[in-house]
Amino acid sequence: MYEFREKPAPVVKPGEFVFAVIGLNHGHIYGMCRGLLEAGATLKWVYDRDRKKMEKFCQTYPQAQMAASEQEILEDPEVKLAAGCEIPYLRCALGIRVMEAGKDYFCDKAPMTTLEQLGQAREAVGRTGRKYMVYYSERLHVEAAVFAGYLIEEGAIGKVYQVTGFGPHRLGSEPRPDWFYDQQKYGGILCDIGSHQIEQFLFYTGAKDARIARSQVANYAHPEHPDMEDFGDAQLVGDNGASQYFRVDWFTPDGLRNWGDGRTFILGTKGYLELRKYINIAEEPKTSNCVYLVNGDGEFRYDAAGKVGYPFFGQLILDCINRTENAMTQEHAFKAAELSIRAQMQAEKIFPV
Repeated sequence: MYEFREKPAPVVKPGEFVFAVIGLNHGHIYGMCRGLLEAGATLKWVYDRDRKKMEKFCQTYPQAQMAASEQEILEDPEVKLAAGCEIPYLRCALGIRVMEAGKDYFCDKAPMTTLEQLGQAREAVGRTGRKYMVYYSERLHVEAAVFAGYLIEEGAIGKVYQVTGFGPHRLGSEPRPDWFYDQQKYGGILCDIGSHQIEQFLFYTGAKDARIARSQVANYAHPEHPDMEDFGDAQLVGDNGASQYFRVDWFTPDGLRNWGDGRTFILGTKGYLELRKYINIAEEPKTSNCVYLVNGDGEFRYDAAGKVGYPFFGQLILDCINRTENAMTQEHAFKAAELSIRAQMQAEKIFPV
């Protein structure tokens, strides 16, 4: 059996690392803030064009002051990092404004929607020396995924050569904003939620690059939104020979007790892992963050919930302070985005035929 590592503690004292929020167009911003706050950061400002969204945000984080404009945040010398959940096609432009103001940028996935935007972001990072980090939450903010990284690092399954990922999501009964159904604005299903899967592939296999062997998308059940994609899958081959298959969709049944039965299977030369991230179906009480390991020593189950924590956020804060790259390299963040965009660009539309 492998032991859990000590959960990460705050890395800074109150007031030592100040951040702000710009853009509240996705609920992920709440998780991004929670992770930074737990690591010791101090939240000072929030801004969104919609005041009602700001008011709702401040109910959860009352310490945040509602800024009168984005510029008020960008001109505040205390703010070291801006976290944002703009509409996906606007995230790159916001990031460039943040970096040009001398601050680091932390945005939700997908961090951009086109290769042109990716080129602009790369140029701005090089020119300003600031960070453009991405909240790939399905690895960074899931304890099962964190623990799997530790097991791989310790050699529990040998060299990883294949990753299979399933990322189903629930569409929900609440109306989605118009941009959610506009591919030019959200980037497509592979660019959007598919980016989680591609990032995990790069991380767990150690691949620095990959080619898209095949990708496809469909709109099986939402003809009222012809620009929407409710299914997508892809196959990748890494520059180190490792491979990936992943599937993403918007078909989580109403009977499931959470938003999606996300799972990851990781094959190595000496064993394999299965991650049941958000739920172990039909199990009472409801469990999550289960990691199953099979190797030469036997069969093991680990319940990682509440035992591993989320080291990324403290590492990110220290990276911003020390100008290091321990949380995630800039190239890794951008490569996951690039491959997601390429998978989307070359995807075959298989339905409607």
